[in-house]
Amino acid sequence: MDQLALLFVLLLGALISVPVGDRLGLPAPVLMTVLGIVLALLEFVPNVDIPPDLILPALLPPLLYAAVRRTSWRQFAANKRPIFLLAVALVFVTMACVATVAHAIVPGLPLAAAFALGALVAPPDPVAATAVAGQLGLPRRLVSILEGEGLFNDVTAIVLYHVAIAAAVGGTFSPWKAGLELVLSAVVAVAVGLALGWGAYKLLDLLGDATLQIGLTLLVPYASYVLAEELHGSGVLAVLTTAMFLAEYAVGADDVMTRLAGHTVWDVVDTLVTGVAFGLIGLELHNAIRTASGRWSELLGWAAVVLVVVVLVRLVWLLPATWLTQRLHAQRDHDEDIPTSWRETVVMWWAGMRGVASVALALAIPLKTDDGSAFPNREEIIFVAFGVIMGTLLVQGLTLPWLVNRLGVRADTEREKEFERELAVRAAKAAKRRLREIEAVEELPEELSEQMLRRAFDIGVRISPEIGDEERREAHEQRVRRLKRIRRIQAEMLSAARHEVLAARSEPGADPGIADRVLRHLDVRSLR
Repeated sequence: MDQLALLFVLLLGALISVPVGDRLGLPAPVLMTVLGIVLALLEFVPNVDIPPDLILPALLPPLLYAAVRRTSWRQFAANKRPIFLLAVALVFVTMACVATVAHAIVPGLPLAAAFALGALVAPPDPVAATAVAGQLGLPRRLVSILEGEGLFNDVTAIVLYHVAIAAAVGGTFSPWKAGLELVLSAVVAVAVGLALGWGAYKLLDLLGDATLQIGLTLLVPYASYVLAEELHGSGVLAVLTTAMFLAEYAVGADDVMTRLAGHTVWDVVDTLVTGVAFGLIGLELHNAIRTASGRWSELLGWAAVVLVVVVLVRLVWLLPATWLTQRLHAQRDHDEDIPTSWRETVVMWWAGMRGVASVALALAIPLKTDDGSAFPNREEIIFVAFGVIMGTLLVQGLTLPWLVNRLGVRADTEREKEFERELAVRAAKAAKRRLREIEAVEELPEELSEQMLRRAFDIGVRISPEIGDEERREAHEQRVRRLKRIRRIQAEMLSAARHEVLAARSEPGADPGIADRVLRHLDVRSLR
């Protein structure tokens, strides 16, 4: 098996892991990690040969962009305090604790290299967090915090990692220089992200066609990441900024085809890239086995100690941080999402799995220092990092569904339904207001006006049938049954039409381009 065949196996596994994970009640990323481990143990499967400096630029931009599309800037702004405590403060604390312990237990490990280890294992993976949280039906407030933490902690961790690597390679470290680098990296990234977001927004208007617009959104995350890195900014933060800008402004309310097609394309991209990323994590077992040759007990002991430190630090940090956030929340009138019980705090603690960023940063550790000597304890750092990643992904990832069920942490479905009803009422009222505005400038026959008024009401009832009274609900249900029958018959008619066009497309002398254009018209008609 060559590298290309291995890639196709991972892509196929990414698709299959979704329905299998749904049936087993397990997250698809965890199953892909297990698949990668199984492939790594097979003799005919080659070792992955990807330059370490290409892993982050190749995998992170589309994953981050896809994750941001599911949320909004206002949601992050409303949860800035808990996100800061987890994505910034906790990363610092975890890095310091891991560095202190690793420096003490690994013979000859310099403090700068220990800090590099701490930085690369500190951030929980945004992809694992959002994938797991989304499948388990957790309360929206927990999902919001986990998404915010996962998206922003990579920014902090990657900058700290580069500072620690520079200190280990050059032999010098300046706290002031490190702090200035952190600030400048953030400023450059935000500037690049906003500039590219605005430019992409204008270009989307110019392109017009939904296919071209979606193609542009596939390129923008990579452009944002690469440009920010070239200007010594944070590529991760630049992608987040660009994605948030475009999520807020890029697609108008009436760009129906762009929105529907865009969601479909990005769901496919997210599924495939996520599967490949976590499959690669499992395949890195090759390197771990080679590193540990003859030293299994020693290296596994170090990895286990660091894993315990990472897990315990998160728990010890979350307990007072959650208490403090709850106290501040009670004193102020905020719409902030916070854990409301110790059960939710435990779920947040156990959801802190490491993943793609940690693997990429571990593999990107330089081979040599500035004086030409080998980077201190590089192989040991990579093995320990791999142990922490695999431990959190497999142990926490496989047991998190059980823990959630055991603690009974579930989304407040009644609250979600209430919000859905509220949106249905607002949508119906907006439609009625627009109808009144039209009637003010146009003379509508009474029959047509009444029909349009019923349709305005139906807009809300179709979203949430509970908003109508019993009589209207019964009338609506009758109309729905009639409409379903009409749509069924129409769907069969359109199906017959499509079969006829496809048959004509294969006839001698037929123009495939014209046939495809007619098919597209019939397909769009089927969506109405």
